[in-house]
Amino acid sequence: MEQIKKQHRKLTKGKLATRAILITFGAILMAVGLEIFLVPNNVIDGGIAGISIMLSHITGLKLGLFLFALNLPFIFVGYKQIGKTFAFSTLYGIIVLSIATTLLHPVPPFTDDLLLATVFGGIFIGVGIGMVIRSGGSLDGTEILAILSNNKLPFSVGEIIMFFNIFILGAAGFVFTWDRAMYSLIAYFIAFKTIDLTITGLEESKSAWIISDNHKEIGDAILHRLGRGVTYLKGEGAYTGDEKGVVFCVITRLEEAKLKDIVDEFDTSAFLAIADIAEVKGGRFKKKGIH
Repeated sequence: MEQIKKQHRKLTKGKLATRAILITFGAILMAVGLEIFLVPNNVIDGGIAGISIMLSHITGLKLGLFLFALNLPFIFVGYKQIGKTFAFSTLYGIIVLSIATTLLHPVPPFTDDLLLATVFGGIFIGVGIGMVIRSGGSLDGTEILAILSNNKLPFSVGEIIMFFNIFILGAAGFVFTWDRAMYSLIAYFIAFKTIDLTITGLEESKSAWIISDNHKEIGDAILHRLGRGVTYLKGEGAYTGDEKGVVFCVITRLEEAKLKDIVDEFDTSAFLAIADIAEVKGGRFKKKGIH
């Protein structure tokens, strides 16, 4: 029993170390996106980062100071409402981000091309934030506020964040210029899409439901050609009352086209439904050997 406890502690420490490394790297990437690309060109990001950039520009104070101070109240709320692990991960990420932006401030920008700076700034920020979110933290207090507001308002988290950022990005037009505000919108959109790609990954999981009279043949082909496990279910048509064979499996989006070819090969009239999955855990999702 004592040995099991030691292994559990060791595993926990390993996970904490991995989480700390990923959060550190993600926060540094966001700092690069801000200080090396966006800030020198008077382009902002959404959320607390955008507000901090504008306040830093107006007051002349360090960006890292505002990033830390403005996020602190949201971290406290996150501790109370979401949990201490999330709060401490977020606090650590914000501290690293604040320090990194301060250290990178004297570094000259990589490019003077406004469009390139906007695109690559958005990419760096998106990858950085995505890595921190995957590690159980956050780098922006508006995300915490949106999660908590979602329970009280009839809007999704994404819609609430977008609502906040409309005002923040619009304010950039008054602080800088309106063309910079439009570039800021581009940077925000790129960051938003990159966050999604970083969280889900290139191999985003999808669930597939196939109803066919040849369900056994289709399932066998999926098992051997794609290397994916399948589950056979029994269904009944509500209108006809006929018994139906159902195949359920989980694939990546890179395998979606191949799955459709397999289904068409055995039954061109088969019913096929494919849906996105946010997360897959347990079971036997890992690929089997393909012969």
